Amino acid sequence: MTDELEGPPQRLKNSTLFFYGISDFPVMLAVMPMMLYLNVFYAGEIGIDLIDLGSMLLFARVFDLLTDPLIGYLSDHTKTRWGRRKPWMVASLPFLMLGLYKVLIPDEGADIWYLFTWVMVMWLGWTMLMIPYYAWGAELTGDYDDRTRVTGWRAAMGSLGQLSAIGFPVIAATWFELDGFAGIMRITAYAVLVLMPIAVLVTVSTVKEAEIAHPPNTRLFDGLGIMMKNRPFLWLVVAFMISSLGVAVLMPLNAFYATAVLGAAQNDVPLLMLFGSVAGLLGIPFWVFVSGRFGKHRAWIGGFIWVTAFSPMYLFLGPGDFWLMVPFAVISAFGTGSFVALPNSMKADVIDVDTAQTGENRAAVFFSAWSLATKLASSLGGTLGLWALAWIGFDAGLGVDNSPAAILGIKYVYALLPAAIFILAAIVIWNYPLDREAQQRVRAAIDHREGRGEISQSLGQSSE
Repeated sequence: MTDELEGPPQRLKNSTLFFYGISDFPVMLAVMPMMLYLNVFYAGEIGIDLIDLGSMLLFARVFDLLTDPLIGYLSDHTKTRWGRRKPWMVASLPFLMLGLYKVLIPDEGADIWYLFTWVMVMWLGWTMLMIPYYAWGAELTGDYDDRTRVTGWRAAMGSLGQLSAIGFPVIAATWFELDGFAGIMRITAYAVLVLMPIAVLVTVSTVKEAEIAHPPNTRLFDGLGIMMKNRPFLWLVVAFMISSLGVAVLMPLNAFYATAVLGAAQNDVPLLMLFGSVAGLLGIPFWVFVSGRFGKHRAWIGGFIWVTAFSPMYLFLGPGDFWLMVPFAVISAFGTGSFVALPNSMKADVIDVDTAQTGENRAAVFFSAWSLATKLASSLGGTLGLWALAWIGFDAGLGVDNSPAAILGIKYVYALLPAAIFILAAIVIWNYPLDREAQQRVRAAIDHREGRGEISQSLGQSSE
């Protein structure tokens, strides 16, 4: 079996980490076209107004206020012969795959209400998959650095999924004629529909869930009160939400910037993102190494600084500078390796604080809040970016010649708005209290069931 632990200090086998992380491959394969091309496709080719599109994507998240805590609660309280997390991951597949198909390959005559309906179905399946999956990852090990290996492997597999989402269209465009963003989304959707059930079934059939000594004994709506008492979690989730907001603003703007400012063809955009994804993937082991030397939150701050340092360069590019943009994008993307590996490892650490205080494992409650924060940040960031484009007078229609003022405006939005958001996230997380030493004290309390008062006091928390 791939789930066995090796001897002291009980490091998880690489094979276990691989089979656990593989489910993130099709997930991120699906995420990329939605982040990069969805907005520009539905605005430019379907003809949905930028303001209406941004508002709809934000409003769709209201549904998650109910589903995320509900799925988290149900996952924590599920009892089956297969475990707590696996049944939910398998049950998510029909909803997620149908929603993805309808969103990425829209029917003839699709409008804003069509998109709203199928986005809701897609996000329901997404919630059913990701909350149990991420909670399961937090339960695989309690070691501070080994958890970074768990999230590092998962992030690496996700980055390969991102790379594939961008590489498939590049390869396909070499052999076939793709019809712009519509063709890119279509070919990616077909790949996701094949790979998603395979990867999820491989994970649930090869990796064993951890034995939980004390299942949670909480009511459905106790989650908010639980999280409000966990200061490190609040600290982390605020910083992560701000960081995700910056990414959500930046990613869809890549296509607008490349095509409108640089004059690149639609089929050139995946090539730019391919180089960036390779750089982000290569950055993951580097930032994992840095976190081992200086701590997770310091390494994460280093990633923020790295990315923002190169952002102003985009103000100086113009028509015909597509290939001049590539080296800046590649160097900047190297810093994003810290975004995907480190906060997820830190998330497992803050859940330990609650376990040390209460003796219960309520990981999915925290992951439901994390999932909701991620989704809200994603939608708010995408909405903010679209509203900013509308505010500067940018027209996303196909073949439209925008004014010099609108082109200058998109330069400033693209170069400066995400950078300012990343700097804010770095400021928020600067004095984060749960470093390696504090986490090891928390784990000692869990392992030996003593010292809770000292830990709670040192972290500025109140026990239940």
